[in-house]
Amino acid sequence: MDGVLDDAAWRNAPWTEPFVDIRGEDWPEPALTTRAKVTWDERYLYVGAELEEPHLWATLADRDAIVYHEHDFEVFLDPDGDALAYYELEINALGTEFDLFLDRPYSRKGKANVGWDMQGLRTAVRLDGTLNDPSDEDAGWFVEIAIPWSALRPPGAPPEAAARPPRAGDTWRVNFSRVQWPLEIVDGEYRKEREPRDWSDHPEANWVWSPQGEIDMHIPEMWGAVRFVDSSEPGSGAASGTSARPRAGATLAREGTSR
Repeated sequence: MDGVLDDAAWRNAPWTEPFVDIRGEDWPEPALTTRAKVTWDERYLYVGAELEEPHLWATLADRDAIVYHEHDFEVFLDPDGDALAYYELEINALGTEFDLFLDRPYSRKGKANVGWDMQGLRTAVRLDGTLNDPSDEDAGWFVEIAIPWSALRPPGAPPEAAARPPRAGDTWRVNFSRVQWPLEIVDGEYRKEREPRDWSDHPEANWVWSPQGEIDMHIPEMWGAVRFVDSSEPGSGAASGTSARPRAGATLAREGTSR
């Protein structure tokens, strides 16, 4: 795993549509292109992402740092689609991981368990440019993620409670997000233009695959749908992977589109 999305498994997996403003397509189009793709095998869910970025910036390096305080890419997973007991993973251009489990959305008095970890998680980031260097213009960054099915279980739950590898035709609620902060250059370094005044103030941009209707990723009912398909299904994006069996494909649909 190296953050390079050019092997056979990735080449045959379709990209999502470019991300849109979290509030919906009636809001301004994002200034930078972001897109993602998904594939899977009997051990892992794989997520790849491509983020156009002229100013590569990341300073948070500690595991479980609040990565969305800087530019990041995020994955949200609700295996059974009940809008409860779901999983979140964030990563920045340094490759810093922030994963958490939520028993329910914050609006329903849910609590985030930041101490929970995706055991066996594998990630890689590739930069097309120079990190934290305002003297030049960068092209972007790429993310490659492998999430073990066995890692997707609530805190304290036994191994048998983990999400099972999907069968062809299974559908999960999933979303992808990108947080992007306005930056300025001060003394030769990137700085945020300003911090939020309170929880309702959003100087950052929030770009997503499936729009939420408001600035809140924690509305699982608004996430998109990923349908897992057999490697032999036409248009599946299936390809040979490095695991014991070939990776299979997935079809993706935003909320409100046909699935």
